[in-house]
Amino acid sequence: MSQSDAILDRLMSLHPKVIDLSLDRMHRILAALGHPERAIPPVIHIAGTNGKGSTQAMIRAGLEAGGARVHAYTSPHLARFHERIRLAGDLIAETALADALAECEAANGGRPITFFEITTAAAFLAFSRTPADYTLLEVGLGGRLDATNVIATPLLTVITPVSIDHTQYLGDTLPLIAAEKAGIIKPRVTCVVGPQQDEALRVIESRASGLTAPLWVHGQHWMTATDRDGMIYQDDHGLWDLPLPNLIGPHQIQNAGTALAALRQLGASHAQARAAVTQAQWPARMQRLSRGPLVDAVGPHGELWLDGGHNPAGGEALAATLAGLPRKPTHLVCGMLNTKDVAGYLRALAPCADSLTAIDIPGEANTLPAAQTAEIAARVGIDAHTAQDATTAISRIIVSEPRPRILICGSLYLAGRVLRLNS
Repeated sequence: MSQSDAILDRLMSLHPKVIDLSLDRMHRILAALGHPERAIPPVIHIAGTNGKGSTQAMIRAGLEAGGARVHAYTSPHLARFHERIRLAGDLIAETALADALAECEAANGGRPITFFEITTAAAFLAFSRTPADYTLLEVGLGGRLDATNVIATPLLTVITPVSIDHTQYLGDTLPLIAAEKAGIIKPRVTCVVGPQQDEALRVIESRASGLTAPLWVHGQHWMTATDRDGMIYQDDHGLWDLPLPNLIGPHQIQNAGTALAALRQLGASHAQARAAVTQAQWPARMQRLSRGPLVDAVGPHGELWLDGGHNPAGGEALAATLAGLPRKPTHLVCGMLNTKDVAGYLRALAPCADSLTAIDIPGEANTLPAAQTAEIAARVGIDAHTAQDATTAISRIIVSEPRPRILICGSLYLAGRVLRLNS
């Protein structure tokens, strides 16, 4: 076990809840650390239900193409915690991570604090000690009371599409959830707003108006469209004619639009815009796996894909992506958390799936038992089965379908386990 892993294990026990939305503990530990959040490079703060990670990845690709050094913070990680923190473009080194975590642990003094809060404080500490030009900060959950929302004056805020998710923490209506996401908007700081449903947009507009924060809104100030084999981004400053995003799926065009609108606000060039859509990397978002033991198990005539979308909007985006691929027998291997709208997620996928094999998420206390996932899948019209694990599920699919498209989907926690298993 690495030094950072040992510290992370201890930090998990500092609060009885995994999620406890509040800013009090963050303000306390940041004060004890000498307020590192006030010494980090200019912040682009990103909230939303879907597309935050992809949008952040495209903004980073565009900024780095212009020569900028960019910090980035995201969650959750897939294979290793280090994925959450990028320092000037590179994943944080083990020594730097362990040092930051140890300093935060000491400053906290054993007092109650959630794992996400204290590790976010560690990220701020690392960011404050490494020179860079920008900091890309992705909200963990919600926005208003998220641990990242301690930056008083970000350079720019971004809100990607808002939909129903995490209702136990954010509220059970779209306006309530939108109000939480809009909590990142700050006085007189421009907010780029991705495509929204009308009732969510009204909440965002109301929050911005009260804070005199300029909005840069999809459909009002900028737009995107497909054009033959590419895409167009257009706003009052002009038009960018670009290739389709290298991140797969029609929903990535709207994510690209949000990223491009942010880059426009940051003064990016056409070359940077092109890099944003062609050079972004974001694993487990309709990612085709090309090597590893699981790929070998599928065989040379099959396809193995991985996606971590986990809510109804994610299911709809995934279904649209599958519909755009060449027709091929498609079999899902799915593991979900018991906190998610599993029926809403799977209902969108039912027309695309020839079968679904449900599995538990290994090592995850909140996994939905495979039998329950299969039962829900059957209720929405999918031929459903269960298996002990992903390897067994793939082996069974191959017996009946030697040239399949297999999509491992559901929770990001499952996606992380799969990436580790396939490495």
